[in-house]
Amino acid sequence: MWKFYARIWRNTGKAQIVLIILSLIVAALAAAPLQFQKDIINSLGPDLEVNVLVGLCAGYLGVIVVTNIFKFALNYRSSLLGEDTIRRIRASVYGAHHNPDASRKPNAGTLATIISAEAEEVGRFVGQAVANPLLQVGTLVSVVGYVASTQPYLGAFMVFMIVPQAAIVLFLQEKVNKRVRDRTIVLRHASSEISDEEMKDISQVQDVIVDDFDKIYTIRRGIFKLKLSMKMAMNVISGVGLVGILLIGGLLMKQNMTDVGTVVASISALERINSPWRLLLNFYKELSAARVKFELIVKSSDAFDPVETKKAS
Repeated sequence: MWKFYARIWRNTGKAQIVLIILSLIVAALAAAPLQFQKDIINSLGPDLEVNVLVGLCAGYLGVIVVTNIFKFALNYRSSLLGEDTIRRIRASVYGAHHNPDASRKPNAGTLATIISAEAEEVGRFVGQAVANPLLQVGTLVSVVGYVASTQPYLGAFMVFMIVPQAAIVLFLQEKVNKRVRDRTIVLRHASSEISDEEMKDISQVQDVIVDDFDKIYTIRRGIFKLKLSMKMAMNVISGVGLVGILLIGGLLMKQNMTDVGTVVASISALERINSPWRLLLNFYKELSAARVKFELIVKSSDAFDPVETKKAS
């Protein structure tokens, strides 16, 4: 993995720095709406001051608008970098295929698979390789840190909810990775047989191709089971988190250790950390898949650095 990231940074470092800055800004703003939400809820009551409420709502809206402006800039530049990398991968692999001095050349079927699908997955990943995990981790730290600063017990409970989710994904993802690698190899083989079937005995080739299709189906079935199992476990843990905050928050309110605004903000915080946490776990899955595809591309072709890219504009 580190070699993969070293290649990415060596070829896209300048563009990644811009994405890092934007990610840090968005992550820093993640907890701001929670404070406004807490203050607005606590201000509601018989002694409500309208001018205070209007000011808080205006601030809340302002934070939302500013955050989404920075998110737009981040997503746009990330998408450009990914698309530019896809273009460079395709060009380098195709060029190496027609290089008479190349020692490794994929056949027509494998070349088509690399250019049409594998380059897309690796290139798209490069666009978010650094900014995405930084944004999600930064958001988690920002939100959980805010809740912990306002009510340590609720903050500790949120951290407790994150740990089992990480354990589940780390345990199951390696199994998914193996199946992704196997599926890619079988799909390449099927593509190669299809491209060469006119040069071989048709009946024999058809049997091999159909057998490959059956293998792909079996592999995908295993991937579905693992992915859906992870999703089910994550949903159950999220439900436990919501019930836990309501229970702990209610007990703390009974002891006059917190207020309703903090409990409501904590529920919102749980929803906010669910999104970046799920995206972070999805990123880990994409990293695993992209690394597998990257390794297969390197082994199949003498193309120069598959993640080399020009500066995205």
